[in-house]
Amino acid sequence: MLNQNMRDIIRRAKSYGWVLEPEAKRLLSLGEIRVPDFRWTATLPEALAAAEDVGYPLVVKIVSPAIVHKSEVNGVAVGLEDADALTDVFRGFSKLEGFAGVLIEPLISGVELIIGAKIDYQFGPIILLGIGGTGVEIYQDIALRMAPLSDSDVSSMVESLKGAKLLRGYRGAEPIDMSALIRLVHHFSVLVMDLADHIDTIDLNPVKCTGTTCVVVDARIMLAEAAIPIESI
Repeated sequence: MLNQNMRDIIRRAKSYGWVLEPEAKRLLSLGEIRVPDFRWTATLPEALAAAEDVGYPLVVKIVSPAIVHKSEVNGVAVGLEDADALTDVFRGFSKLEGFAGVLIEPLISGVELIIGAKIDYQFGPIILLGIGGTGVEIYQDIALRMAPLSDSDVSSMVESLKGAKLLRGYRGAEPIDMSALIRLVHHFSVLVMDLADHIDTIDLNPVKCTGTTCVVVDARIMLAEAAIPIESI
């Protein structure tokens, strides 16, 4: 069930038609889904202070209601090592349309997955799990199930992937924490069911998994055009 903080996030996003990434990550966190230790800052001094708090190297992203696809405007900077690099990126991003600050996060490594949801007009919420990253559209290595999902549903989705061996530790690599992945997808399924009347799609790409955790590195939530008013729930 959506709590008041979740409702407030959806309400604030109504005028844009989608949820800004910092707000999307707050929503996920409220749904017990792990996200990076991020900061949303609107000024350069705030960004520099946040960077010291989070710790270099950093990932920095543009936050703008006018920019849904950040990569299309070069709105993501990865691996920033110091304050000079952050200053240059901040000044560049501040010139982009609708600038509402930057999102600052630690640089996170791991096996990349994609997790998503689509509200189908006939079948309802459908959950997607696949091998993620930049090659997701090339390899099309995904599994689909209707929500809600049990732990066994998630396990069967993982096993159906051609790239499942990457998750189990391919050629001596560390296997991912499968229990963390199952837990994340389960909580995601529950959240999608709660949001079903208000969203069209959710894309979590990438989700980075290691031997100890799975973390949602990027998140985009698109609202439904004919959503039920949030005040009615």
